[in-house]
Amino acid sequence: MTSTPRSLTSPEFHADHFAHRHLGLNDTDRATMLAAVGFKSSEELLDATIPSSIRLRTSMALASPLTESEVLPVLKSKFAADVHRTSFIGQGYYNTITPPVIKRNVLENPAWYTAYTPYQPEISQGRLEAILNFQTMVSELTGLPLANGSLLDEATAVAEAVTMAHRVSKSKSDSVFVDSNTHPQSLAVLSTRLEPIGIAIHLGDISTCDALLYFAIVVSMPGSDGHIRSSSSLTALTAQARENKAISIAITDLLSCALFTPPGQLGFDIAIGSSQRFGVPMGFGGPHAAFMATRDEHARALPGRLVGVSTDTEGRPALRLALQTREQHIRREKATSNICTAQVSIFD
Repeated sequence: MTSTPRSLTSPEFHADHFAHRHLGLNDTDRATMLAAVGFKSSEELLDATIPSSIRLRTSMALASPLTESEVLPVLKSKFAADVHRTSFIGQGYYNTITPPVIKRNVLENPAWYTAYTPYQPEISQGRLEAILNFQTMVSELTGLPLANGSLLDEATAVAEAVTMAHRVSKSKSDSVFVDSNTHPQSLAVLSTRLEPIGIAIHLGDISTCDALLYFAIVVSMPGSDGHIRSSSSLTALTAQARENKAISIAITDLLSCALFTPPGQLGFDIAIGSSQRFGVPMGFGGPHAAFMATRDEHARALPGRLVGVSTDTEGRPALRLALQTREQHIRREKATSNICTAQVSIFD
């Protein structure tokens, strides 16, 4: 069933409508644009702009097109000799399936990943909207009101969360307690990042943690071995941390947040983790965009991008980077983080 295409300038096709922003032009819109530049047809425009010496005038000799169901067996036969391996590494990296419809309409749709930097919002609304959607999803799943536009990977996010906690904590301690049931790559990056700035790491079982001794407590939920701690024990831990001016950090998984009580409802101040399980393939090491969510009072200490909704000069909704500028991450003497460019859901 087909419908008659409507002009993007028609009253029912409001300028802020989703379809207006992300669907292609119809014949009426093309004619209007051609008239504006002084041409009657696309062919006439091409003749005026493309040198005849390089323009192909004949049709390409292509076979009849195949449907998706027809081409898949052909592709499979071409790779039949390849050795198929299964990854058993785990620990934050898992085989996933990305539905083709998502690849085509999101990851391969230029409207969602404009090539220009998000620091120029007037010509990168598509990418900013994608980041805003990512932030909203993370905030809703973690139960915390504020999320950034992703970080490099989970291990980096752990280090960023601890250094952020050191900036905002009222505790005078320079030690952080870290759950021993944490992915080894996260522990390795954390150790590397904290040593030069003089922060000591205490590794152990969180049941032995005394929040009075630390400026932050890092808990893996679930643990690296898949262990799930009771909600009551985690709530008691975050309450103890708050009483002692320590920041509580949860290393979590977005899909687990859909099954268990999310960190925000357990009293955690910061939640971090990886979005790799949301259909991002292994990719020989990346990208596996990490996320970070926190409470509103820590907004100005949050590293990375934060997309906000504003208005343009005509009063229409518009997206922009909020609170921070690019220079914050470049001027080393004023930087709160070494994160400038992130890998938000493979959009960068």
